[in-house]
Amino acid sequence: MASKILTGDMPELMDRILMNLESEIDSLYSCALVNRHWCNMSIPILWRDPFSFTNDQAIISEYFSSLDDNEKLILKEFGIIPDFPNTLFNYAKFLKVLDLSLFDDRVDLWINFQLSNMEKNATNNLNYDITNLLLKILIKSGATLSTLILNESDIFKVNSEISYLLERNTHFFSQLQDLFVVEYNVENVIMLLKILSSNATNLYELKFKISDINDTQLLHEFISIIKSQQHLEWFKFHGNEDITPEFNEEVISALENQNGALKGIQIAFCKFNTEFDVLRKFENLEAISIVGSDEQKILKLLNIDLCKLSTLEICSYQSIEAANIIQILEKSGPLLQQLKLDSDENEIYSQSLLFETLINFCQNITYLYISSFKFSDQFLNLINCLQKLQFLSLCWLGGESNESKEMMKTYVKNFAEILPSTLQYLDLSNVWESSHIDILLDHCDAPLENLLMTIKDYDSNFIDAVIRFCERKMTLDCVNIGRMDLSCLRMSRERFSGYSAINDEFWEEIQNDLEGHCELVTYESILVNLFEDDELYEYYKIRLSEL
Repeated sequence: MASKILTGDMPELMDRILMNLESEIDSLYSCALVNRHWCNMSIPILWRDPFSFTNDQAIISEYFSSLDDNEKLILKEFGIIPDFPNTLFNYAKFLKVLDLSLFDDRVDLWINFQLSNMEKNATNNLNYDITNLLLKILIKSGATLSTLILNESDIFKVNSEISYLLERNTHFFSQLQDLFVVEYNVENVIMLLKILSSNATNLYELKFKISDINDTQLLHEFISIIKSQQHLEWFKFHGNEDITPEFNEEVISALENQNGALKGIQIAFCKFNTEFDVLRKFENLEAISIVGSDEQKILKLLNIDLCKLSTLEICSYQSIEAANIIQILEKSGPLLQQLKLDSDENEIYSQSLLFETLINFCQNITYLYISSFKFSDQFLNLINCLQKLQFLSLCWLGGESNESKEMMKTYVKNFAEILPSTLQYLDLSNVWESSHIDILLDHCDAPLENLLMTIKDYDSNFIDAVIRFCERKMTLDCVNIGRMDLSCLRMSRERFSGYSAINDEFWEEIQNDLEGHCELVTYESILVNLFEDDELYEYYKIRLSEL
């Protein structure tokens, strides 16, 4: 068996193995060096989404190795010597994921590397030409995209030749499954959506993040792309408090065409509108996410008789009234596997009723996120009933008095002792009772692989408790103490300038202490978020300035 894999005689099995390493770039590079067979299978995976996993500007040069003499003249006019090495592969053909904002950033890096002394205006002009030249290579290569992300760019513009090529080379969008319109240049989006509405009709997921819309033609194209889909399963609509009700009406109403196919919907930062009653008609909804919107009014529009959910997420800046979802939980029953109730720092109302319902109806939950609740015997009973739980994120409300602290220690001990044997991930990064982590870890028998906590200073009790747990259970791989890698954030650094859960000196000291036991990692590298929507999660959840 091993020899057949090494020689490439089992391509289907080998392909599955390598695809599981898609996010582990270093491992894929190592696989590409094993032999020719492994190289031929690893390189296409590495180059599926090259603009997101590396800042290396050299990837642009790899694409430009295929330029003809006329195309090289464009570079020479700007003083760039087009002396690019020949490549073993047609890398452009492997492209599957294209984020136009990241794409534009990588072009900028490449230009700055090639011409470090060029004036900004000249650089902008070159960016326009290089971007369109690179798009031309990608489109003509035979590449077929699976994901397209339209992000706003101050420079990025598509010329008429690219528009023509996209209309002629219909294969480029023919296998598109995920379309995200996050922010946009109106002119580009109108052109692209018009092409997509006829060439990309098999989308699995469609996301619009719109701050404002006044362009009638753009609105028409949005509606056309929704109506043209044959079996759209996921629709995400992100707005803000200023979004126009008319836009909600027409876009949401267009979803009626997807009645039989739609399985999941996310409504984020939208004003309530009666046109949302189209939700009442969806027969196959399995997942609902309501973020920063009026969940009470939206939930009332659901047809409870049809609500058999596997996933329910409600995130609100205000207190969540759990009584509003009791019927949904009862109807979903054992089908419910993922539940997230995040009320920020506000208490969740009707907790007793919520816990009782989950205990009686929803014991198959594997992912549970509950914020701002009070420890109780009933909550402990709930955790004890969830014997399939794998991911648990909590934020409980602690007390101030010595008596309540002693009671909290007892609760933490009992909580640790009943954690299920299936639990792999425990996120207590929003819990400020970090002084009790030694009690939790010393009494925890769950095979934790990932642990998230928050500490502000060097805490020897925390370090010692983690080490004792590692030595006793030998399962813990990664620990986070609330620190995030700001370079990975798409949002502005200024907004998070106050964030530093622990300073560099203490971070390195803790890292050294844990070496050989487990790895100290940054927040985003370990976080498990329900819908893996990093940008939305950053916008809503992470209160870095408060840490």
